[in-house]
Formats: sequence, structure tokens, C-alpha cells
Amino acid sequence: MGSVFKAISDPTRREILKLLNEKDLSAGEIAEHFDISKPALTKHLNILREAELVSSEKQGNFVIYSINVTVLQQALSGFMSIFGKKE
Repeated sequence: MGSVFKAISDPTRREILKLLNEKDLSAGEIAEHFDISKPALTKHLNILREAELVSSEKQGNFVIYSINVTVLQQALSGFMSIFGKKE
């Protein structure tokens, strides 16, 4: 759960997740939405992948990224089960 929250703590990574929630995108298509270097984007994508929030698949010459909503839902559910109930 910690790696998920660390991954979504960054505004750029949250924006990447928003884009991928709309549709699967290549790294180049994601890069079009940001004014950051290729290595910086790669680092963000790797952090999201390590947290299992996104998956990647090679399709021809491109790597296509897609969101894994289930992991985020599980992390939020776990968080709410710990901190959501106050009596």
C-alpha cells in the first residue's frame, strides 16, 4: 500500500494516471502532455509500474501503458479500513 501512496503523491504521476484512465497511451503520447525530459517521464512511469498502478506492453516499436485501477482501489480500501472509521 505504501508504494501506491508514494507513487500518487506526485502531481505529474497523478496526471499520468488521469490520462491513462481515459485510454491506453504510448510513452510518446504521454510525453506530449508534459514539459519534462524523457528521462524524467521514464522515471515517473517506472515508479507507477513498480507500484503496479500501470502496466506496459510492447506493441511493435511502441510501449503502450495502461492503468491498473484495481491496485488503486485496493490501496484506498485498505486505507479506509484503517483510518476511515471513527466512532
